[in-house]
Amino acid sequence: MMKQVRFAVLGLGRLGYIHAKKLALNNDVQLAHVVDALEGRAEQVAGELHVAKWSADPSEVFNDPSIDAVIIATPTGTHAEMIKSAAKSGKHIFVEKPVTRTLEEADEVISIVQEHRVHCMVGFMRRFDPAFVDAKKRIQSGEIGKPLLFKGITRDNPIGKYPISPPVEFIKHSGGIFVDLAIHDYDMARFLMGSEVTSVSARGGIYLHPFIEEYQDADQANTYLQFASGAAGDIESSRNSPYGFDLRCEIIGTEGAIQIGAFRNHDLTLLTSKGNQDMIPIFPDRLLDFYSLEMAHFIACIKNNERPSCTEIDGKAALEIAIAATESYRTGREVKLNR
Repeated sequence: MMKQVRFAVLGLGRLGYIHAKKLALNNDVQLAHVVDALEGRAEQVAGELHVAKWSADPSEVFNDPSIDAVIIATPTGTHAEMIKSAAKSGKHIFVEKPVTRTLEEADEVISIVQEHRVHCMVGFMRRFDPAFVDAKKRIQSGEIGKPLLFKGITRDNPIGKYPISPPVEFIKHSGGIFVDLAIHDYDMARFLMGSEVTSVSARGGIYLHPFIEEYQDADQANTYLQFASGAAGDIESSRNSPYGFDLRCEIIGTEGAIQIGAFRNHDLTLLTSKGNQDMIPIFPDRLLDFYSLEMAHFIACIKNNERPSCTEIDGKAALEIAIAATESYRTGREVKLNR
């Protein structure tokens, strides 16, 4: 088994900072270096978390032979080059979704990762929710028969002040609602249904945030999937949730169904003169637990030299669906996947 794993975190925005903070508190690893292009950000986080090294230049990490693994939480447009540089320097890689911007980049990344024999894991943290893990086991054991339909709902309200949307700069660089938001459901659909997607039809619109039109994006969308198994999928993606973050999932089979409820911080209903209010947080603490579980899995894979459960191959598969959905939304046509 490998010695204590030495990590570097590249990118210290919301997710990068979450990963850095959790690694800094983990006695089984060492957070040795933090990097962020924003002036002063890396030094600030290093001071807060007592990290020995910080910089604005990721090449310092790639050129440091003492670093075993990197967390890539930089903007999507940088992922491909970051992954390639990390792999060539022999470092294991955890990268936040999407794995790259394009399928061509994904193919290049896959080739280099495999050539240099490093582990690469893509951050689809929902796979580590105990409810989804249990659902997967029950589906595999045949408790609902043959899966026929996947239904997914993701409604996001990241700011918490309806009708405020994600900032313009975020939307501009996000890759769009299908790549940024729905991609989690695409990965979960493959994971739970145990079958590849063969065709995609997507529709959507702008119902609340007119500025999104400039980026050929939508604030509300639906995706219809066909699977190689003959099953179907129906996914709702929304940036317009007035009550907080809401995620639900249902798998219908020939002999039953499995329902996974919304992510809530507490099972609490508040009754006031304003009506019934379910207490649903903007960014539930439970999600933070899943980040810990996925990172524990990645660390174990490095130490035991085992392949992660969600690899660069899975990252490309989900990206392919998201790109097809974007094309379908913009053209109004069904898109066939090369399976």
